[in-house]
Amino acid sequence: MEKKADIGLIGLAVMGENLVLNMESKGYTVAVYNRSYDKVENFVSGRGKDKNIIGAKDLKELVASLKSPRKVMLMVKAGKPVDDFIDTLIPLLDKGDIIIDGGNTHFPDTDRRTAYVESKGLLYIGTGVSGGEEGALKGPSIMPGGSNEAWKHVKPIFQGIAAKVEDGTPCCDWVGENGAGHFVKMVHNGIEYGDMQLICEAYQIMKDLLGMSADEMHDVFHNWNEGELDSYLIEITRDILGFKDEDGEPMVEKILDTAGQKGTGKWTGITALDLGIPLTLIGESVFSRCLSAQKEERVEASKILSGPAPSFTGDKKAFIEDIRKALLASKIVSYAQGYVLMRAAAEEYGWKLNYGGIALMWRGGCIIRSVFLNKIKDAFDNNPELTNLLLDNYFKDKMDETQAGWRRVVATAVANGIPVPAIATALNYFDGYRCERLPANLLQAQRDYFGAHTYERIDKPRGEFFHTNWTGRGGTTASSTYNV
Repeated sequence: MEKKADIGLIGLAVMGENLVLNMESKGYTVAVYNRSYDKVENFVSGRGKDKNIIGAKDLKELVASLKSPRKVMLMVKAGKPVDDFIDTLIPLLDKGDIIIDGGNTHFPDTDRRTAYVESKGLLYIGTGVSGGEEGALKGPSIMPGGSNEAWKHVKPIFQGIAAKVEDGTPCCDWVGENGAGHFVKMVHNGIEYGDMQLICEAYQIMKDLLGMSADEMHDVFHNWNEGELDSYLIEITRDILGFKDEDGEPMVEKILDTAGQKGTGKWTGITALDLGIPLTLIGESVFSRCLSAQKEERVEASKILSGPAPSFTGDKKAFIEDIRKALLASKIVSYAQGYVLMRAAAEEYGWKLNYGGIALMWRGGCIIRSVFLNKIKDAFDNNPELTNLLLDNYFKDKMDETQAGWRRVVATAVANGIPVPAIATALNYFDGYRCERLPANLLQAQRDYFGAHTYERIDKPRGEFFHTNWTGRGGTTASSTYNV
């Protein structure tokens, strides 16, 4: 009797190949298909040789090779290719079979596809997969959502191949219905944007203000990775700063300073605007990449525009410690904002998100994995209704410990013309969030003055709106109250 596969995977690029090898290493037989059949042949006869991997020439053969209920995972480019494969697969599948999208898909597309696939009698999963090439092979963080009925069928495979924390708990659990999994992956990527930008700003301060060499910075990041900042991104930054080109010079200094993006950070920022959440740090991180892309324009501007020449005369060692504190404090703000966004989305879309569980899923395998995430899990375990991480005792204490150094870093960077958009906006958010009274009273007066948009009063109940005839010419007619 011909052996049947436990799961099929479409798309043998870097992530697809490595996920297949991961699944096979955990005892699963995997059927594979790629639009270019030569990739299938090369994989099955190369990295997949003598393994429980079945190569398929077409989708019909792929589907025929699968156990029921059939599970087909797409690892293809987000957008139209996913829709095209779904439409091609549906006639080949039976009721209760499962289509899985493992790409970086925008969560509204997963909402739409879940409804569409379920209308055809099938089940659908949209799952975030984080960890890059190494994570896919050795154990990624997996964030699935979609058709609830599908979870029990894929749970053993997904949790089997996922990264594990110290006690063996897998960095994978069911996130929620429809696009919840891809939403959480989107927020993960937004926080990743923020973490990377914060590290880059710390690097620029050390390089341009303190005049440190790549080797010196390598040592700093090595030390930071032994403490509270221990994380994958700090670890790889350490390694990058220590890597030399063939001529013995630091490789990092030979790389053009223009950053690319795939759109997940932008989606996070747009969603925050739609939901009215001040996701300032991730927003600044996206804009920083946009500014970096204006390389030629910046080169010309540097010849015209002037600013202070960076000069540092203080205690270098003490200031490096201030930078560490600024990095830690800003990182806390980034996660706090991300979790506020997830809470708002859960309310908007009717999801029941497990915030501590999400921190656990991010604890291993993924790009933002760090020891820091244990504290986030603890915070939500202690108080599942926590509205903002900054209000948790541990994180409040950390802000108390770090903010003096954080403020010195921002002030020193500004005084020396070193751009620190993410670190500075994190501090501004912290100061704004702890401010009992912001100047929005004046803003509301301005809106009422020019547009009769009304305002609330501090001496009246919330929800009661007023209009003032500021000029004596406006009469008593007011616009309807609305938020922009």
